[in-house]
Amino acid sequence: MKFGTKAIHAGQEPDPTTGAIMTPIYQTSTFAQKSPGNHKGYEYARTQNPTRTALEANLAALENAEFGRCFSSGMGATDAILKMFAPGDEIVSTNDLYGGTYRIFTKIYERYGLKFKFVDMKDLGAVEQAITDQTKLVWVETPTNPMMNIVDIEAIVKLAKASNAKTVVDNTFASPYLQNPMDMGADMVMHSVTKYIAGHSDVVMGFVGTSDKELDDQIAFVQNSSGAVPGPQDCFLVLRGIKTLHVRMDRHCDNGEKIARYLKDHPKVGHVYWPGFEDHPNHSVAKKQMKRYGGMLSFILKEDNQDAAFRLLEKLRVFTLAESLGGVESLAGHPASMTHASIPKDQRLEAGLTDSLIRLSVGIEDADDLIEDLRTAIG
Repeated sequence: MKFGTKAIHAGQEPDPTTGAIMTPIYQTSTFAQKSPGNHKGYEYARTQNPTRTALEANLAALENAEFGRCFSSGMGATDAILKMFAPGDEIVSTNDLYGGTYRIFTKIYERYGLKFKFVDMKDLGAVEQAITDQTKLVWVETPTNPMMNIVDIEAIVKLAKASNAKTVVDNTFASPYLQNPMDMGADMVMHSVTKYIAGHSDVVMGFVGTSDKELDDQIAFVQNSSGAVPGPQDCFLVLRGIKTLHVRMDRHCDNGEKIARYLKDHPKVGHVYWPGFEDHPNHSVAKKQMKRYGGMLSFILKEDNQDAAFRLLEKLRVFTLAESLGGVESLAGHPASMTHASIPKDQRLEAGLTDSLIRLSVGIEDADDLIEDLRTAIG
């Protein structure tokens, strides 16, 4: 079954009671039992809910995973993965990743004895050197947030397996439509479902998928024990959003390319970070492992300072200055002061994240209007 068909049908059947095409919102906290332990597969909604079950099956199918678990946020999904590890375990990650991920790594789990290493994952030699006998997990983001760096998933998986470490890929920026890490050997894939998958800036949710039954059992145990689960209304909204994921992503990609090329040719723009350019680092890897290059990009002005970036952002009228990404509307952000403010400045600068960097989540509006908005704001 191809992607568009899976997006609309996987995990979903007409309701057996009424024939309803859309999965019902099972707005209930508990379920009747005929006798103790004798039930219809559902006991308590923190553990299982039929609307959530349909969504988890759908997302697993889109990522070519056998199992899937949804959480109340992307950070809830991240938290669940980290809870599978013990004090002394080592996790190797990229030096350019979402600020919230960096924060939970360093401000919470380091206190409980997990050890983290941050390396430039474009440099496979640096990754190989960072992995030790204590490494239990390699955490990959690709494309990275916000520098749009591309990491070779298959190569990282090979390095991790050589040391018996697991690999998880944060696939949020690409979405399952553009990239499937499980097909490249990753042990787990995770998403901030809030972004492209839900697609309408009205839901906060996370997801973890795997084809390893033991890993799924661990994730399910954490999901039930810690209780960071989404409600059925949110699951319904995501199921609805997924049905147009493939259509939306093609428009995001079309618009993203037009914006990237416009900015690259603009005399007042210093540099544009977008993996579709042939001179982008690891462009050949992106071409190999991604279907298209996505709707995310970052750029700096030739007037390379924070004040100039702020002036531009304040002048935008079609792009909205806001956190998050992946919705149908175009958003602009200043990572250094917004999404990545938790990362120490010296580490941000080392990864190339300057105070003047602007990140764009290009939506599905008319591209000419978006270009005109940028033209006016840049001046």
